[in-house]
This record gives sequence, C-alpha cells and structure tokens, in this order.
Amino acid sequence: MKRRAFVAGTAAAAALGASPLRAQAQTEIKVQYSTPDLFKTLHEQIAAEFMKKHPQYKVTFLAPLPAYEEMAQATLRAAVTNTLPDVAYQGLNRQRIFHDRKLAQPLDPFIAADAEFASFGHAPGLLDVGRFGGQQLGIGFSVSTPIIYFNEDLVKKAGGDPAAFPSTWDGIFQMAQKIKALGGSTQGFHFDWDITGNWMWQALVFANGGTMLTPDEKKVAFAGPAGQTGIATLHRMVSEGTMRDVSQSVSLQDFTSGTMGIWGHSTSRLGGVTKQIGDKFKLRTAPFPTTADGRLPLGGNVAMLFAKDPAKQKAAWDYIKFATGPVGATLMVQATGYFPSALKATEDPNLLKPYYDKNPNHLIAIRQLPKATGWYAFPGENGLKITDVIKDHLQSVVAQKAKPEDALAKMATEVQALLPTSA
Repeated sequence: MKRRAFVAGTAAAAALGASPLRAQAQTEIKVQYSTPDLFKTLHEQIAAEFMKKHPQYKVTFLAPLPAYEEMAQATLRAAVTNTLPDVAYQGLNRQRIFHDRKLAQPLDPFIAADAEFASFGHAPGLLDVGRFGGQQLGIGFSVSTPIIYFNEDLVKKAGGDPAAFPSTWDGIFQMAQKIKALGGSTQGFHFDWDITGNWMWQALVFANGGTMLTPDEKKVAFAGPAGQTGIATLHRMVSEGTMRDVSQSVSLQDFTSGTMGIWGHSTSRLGGVTKQIGDKFKLRTAPFPTTADGRLPLGGNVAMLFAKDPAKQKAAWDYIKFATGPVGATLMVQATGYFPSALKATEDPNLLKPYYDKNPNHLIAIRQLPKATGWYAFPGENGLKITDVIKDHLQSVVAQKAKPEDALAKMATEVQALLPTSA
C-alpha cells in the first residue's frame, strides 16, 4: 500500500507540474513563401531557431509556391475563402495589390511599440521598399540587385583580365565572343531576362535612366529612349553576345558546370551557385552596367502580416521581427546571395562581417545600393497580366521572331490598354 501511495503521489505531482504547460497552448503561426528550391531549407532553419527562443509559438508552413506571381495569386484567392496565412513572403513588386485591396496589416504600431526592433539597424532605404500609402506593410527579408557573374578561368583563357572585367555591354559582348571562340562546348554569355516580374527588363530600362510609366502613372514611359536602348541591348545579347534562347535552368547548369563564361542574373543565386561550383573554377562577380544616371531595381521579398486576430498578430509580428532581424539575416545571407534589410548585421563581427570578409563576391550587391530603386508594380487590376504581356514580347526578341523596335511598340500599346483609366 505504501508503494501504491508513493506511485500515486508521484503521478499526481507530475500531473500538477505538467498542468501549467498543458494549459499554455502554443499559438500557431501559418507562414507561406515561394521559390522552395532557394528558400525551403532556409525557412525551416529560421523557424526552428525562432521556436527555440519562443516555445510558446508553433510555425506551420503552407505549401510553397513556385514564384512571386503564383504567390500573389494564391494570397488573393485565400482572401476570398478567408484562409489567409498569418505571414506571407511577397515579392517586392507584388506588395502594391495587397495595399490597394487593404489586405496587408500595417506594421507601424508594432514597430513603434517594439524597442528591440530599432536596435536591429534596418537601413531606412531598404525599409522604404515595404512602404505604401504612408504605411509600413512589409519588412525586407531578402533583397538583391542584378549583377554579372563570370568564370575567371575562361576569361583568362580568352585573353581577358579578370581584374579589369568590362563595365559596359559592348565590352561584355566582346569578351563573350572571345570565350565562345575557345571552341568545344564552351558558351560565351547568357542573361536571364525572364526572371519573375520582368525584373531584368526593368533593370535594362532603369539602368539607362528610364521608368516604366510617367510620374502620374497614366502613360507608358518604357517606350522612350531608355527602353529603346534596353530592348536593343537585349537583341544584341543574341546577335552579338552569343546568347541562346534557353531556359534559366539550362543557363544555370552551363555556368555552374564551367562551360559558360559570363552570366547575368540576380545576387539571389550567389550562395547556391558558389556551393555548386566548388573548386571547378574561380567565380567572380562584377557590377551591372549602368549609365551615369542609371538605377537598378531591388529584387527579393518582404515579410507581410495578414493575420487579423490580435493574438495572432502579436505572434506573427514576433516571427517577422526574428526572421528579418540579425539572426534571420545571418542565416539568410549564408544560404543565399541576398543581402538583408538589417544591414547592421553585416558589420557585426559575431554575425555577418566575417562572412563578407571571406566572400567578397557578395559585396557587389551592397556596393550597388546607391543606385537602387524600387521594383516597379503596375497599378490596377491588370498588374499580373501586364507582366505576362511584357514577357511575351521580350521572348519574341530573344527568339529573333520580332525586331526589337516593333516588339517595344506593340508592348507599349498593349500595356497602355491595360492601365486603369483613372490611375
């Protein structure tokens, strides 16, 4: 009987000890993101670290989407069925629609009440990419700029000087021709013009000092001199730069295998590409060619809050703050080629400074920040359709099925017809 009493007492004590934990149920935070080949492992790492620090929360990931367009469409559908995620990572150029439809929850009250957030050193210019209508609707998670990657070994074999890599498209095309002339399976150059959201097309226009629309957003502006130069450059990439009409997956494979010399892409792939290359050849990066007044669109995504319940909003904010803060930023940079909104982490010897010191290729994007501008989002209900229209006309130029000037004129006409008349 004494033994039974002891066991019973022990069980009761254990139950009493456990009851407070059971009473405090975890708050679930539903999170959705895109581009799983780039972000899946990273998001899982960040969530694991977050839940270690905040055991009262449970992060649940919804099925990831292939790209930012699909991500935006899925979020809009979820709004109709009242199944919005608590946090969603939206492309910088897809935030506008969530502002216009009043779906994204403003983060300003949380920022104002959170003293720790100010200590993270978010760059004001990078916070601005998440501001719409005077409200902070997104916090930059991963930010990028377009850059030029090159194979130092092939450049040397072709007679080039890696330390004086060309800074103009003319020079790059000439270098590509020399690399292509090495023969065999060697390819000279590729430019991933079809990155989601017409990002590289915007880069070609902005780099020449242009804009997508007029300041009042009523008329197309990309058909002007900057756009004419931009689409002519795209055509020259094929006619002079040795570029083929191939997919992004083919260009990635060609470059990382060491058979292609020069590759125009986003810094977003730098971390993964570096690992894939290993010791096959020496990888170098160079700035994206721009004119004196040229700009470059920032790419990447922001964490946005969609939860409406106050308790869920608090949990979601804690997660956003962690994912975009120093710890999340450090994990993100080490896994990708993006740079963080919390630039203070890049100067911290306990966080990212040693990484950047050992990986100078990653510094190119940060050095291009003075030329940075927003990734433009077209106004109105047809924003996603406009993206498709532009892509189709760019494809006709790359496939050499249309003259660049004709494609640009048709593109401008079709986009103008899709703009809201009251914009």
